[in-house]
Amino acid sequence: MTECFIGIDVAKAHLDVAIRPLGTSFQVANDEAGFSQLVSQVASMSPRLVVMEATAGYEREVVAALMTAALPVAVVNPRQVRDFAKGAGKLAKTDALDAAVLAHFAEAMKPEPRPRPTKETEAIKDLVTRRRQVVDMLTAEKNRLHTAPKGVRPLIKKHIRWLEDQCEELDGQLAEEIAQQANWQEKDVLLRSVKGVGPVVSLTLLTSLPELGTLDRKEIAALVGVAPLNRDSGLFRGQRRIWGGRAEVRAMLYLAALTASRYNPVIKDLYDRLIARGKLKKVALVACMHKLLVILNAMMAHSQSWDPARAGTGR
Repeated sequence: MTECFIGIDVAKAHLDVAIRPLGTSFQVANDEAGFSQLVSQVASMSPRLVVMEATAGYEREVVAALMTAALPVAVVNPRQVRDFAKGAGKLAKTDALDAAVLAHFAEAMKPEPRPRPTKETEAIKDLVTRRRQVVDMLTAEKNRLHTAPKGVRPLIKKHIRWLEDQCEELDGQLAEEIAQQANWQEKDVLLRSVKGVGPVVSLTLLTSLPELGTLDRKEIAALVGVAPLNRDSGLFRGQRRIWGGRAEVRAMLYLAALTASRYNPVIKDLYDRLIARGKLKKVALVACMHKLLVILNAMMAHSQSWDPARAGTGR
């Protein structure tokens, strides 16, 4: 029997489903009844892979329903799929066409299925995401306060106090969630043994990068998007750049590397050496992000806490 690949385009009211290489398609409602119908039809095909785009969380319930049925699901970056569509000459865009492109992408690129998250992981991830949103709003309000007219400053200050209370409440909820999970506590303590890795960075890694410790150094760097990519053609040698990967993980790694470049002896040594060689600060920080991720990956793989001597060797 020919293996099949399935693409699902997630809209608010419905799900468009395309199957390759059969070239068939169908549509179901984006609700519980539709999920049941979807799982039944998809499971009957025994697909090699089901692919959908990350759509700001709209895909989560669909992913959960498919994973509960032990179906292989990969959630991919929309920009990668759109670039793939352009390369294939498919410029038109409708829900049905998007599903077909996703099925074609699944067949051609075969992205790795994501591991199924536990309910505890999802709960902690939701809290971490919400905390990040509140911190972003808090930063925006504090910046706005400096230029705000006098008449509205009291209102902004009131909102700032409310947001700060929200952060404290979320921190408390996160602490409670972690305290109930011995395995999470161990991993959290292990990651936070590294100077530069705080509670939010640790929890972001644990919830948004479950592959940490299961891949080799090159694979984990490429997955996150901190592996420099070549831009060479003929005699031209372009500047290496990072691209793609998991933005939320990369953002947290940047903050961790920024702190570690000052207070972590191993990362600080790397940063200082690169700056001394004339590298731009941003380039040096990206190298520190890469180094930090490789160290954390090795620590998780071997269940070993921070050891400056071992970390300094790059193992």
